[in-house]
Amino acid sequence: MSLTLAQAQTIITAALAKSKDMGYQPMGIAVLDAAGHLKAYASEDGASMFRFDIARAKAWGAVGMGVSSRTLGERAKGNPNFFVSLSATSDGKFLPQTGAVVIKDAQGTVIGAVGASGGTGDEDELICIAGVTAVGLAHG
Repeated sequence: MSLTLAQAQTIITAALAKSKDMGYQPMGIAVLDAAGHLKAYASEDGASMFRFDIARAKAWGAVGMGVSSRTLGERAKGNPNFFVSLSATSDGKFLPQTGAVVIKDAQGTVIGAVGASGGTGDEDELICIAGVTAVGLAHG
């Protein structure tokens, strides 16, 4: 199974709805496929120009490593040189900062990732999870 455009758009819609319900700041949300290619992106009115790059980099790192960006951030504490090297060799597309989760199919295969930027890392992660759950897929 691969991530469809319709699923990516539903993830974004649900994530933005959750953000609005929670009263968060304007968000940017990026959904990537399993190869790290952008599937869909949305930027709320008032979101800063950095939101795209941050949301994409969180999701790109998550899908590339197969785990949430929260897990990557925890791993980076124990091996900072490796994670700095990953960011440098990926031209800044890798960001091990809380706010992205991988998207898994029913068999547990990673089929993409979603990252958000605009709130705290915990807020960003929460709305990503809400988006993935709304489309009936698993997250990690």
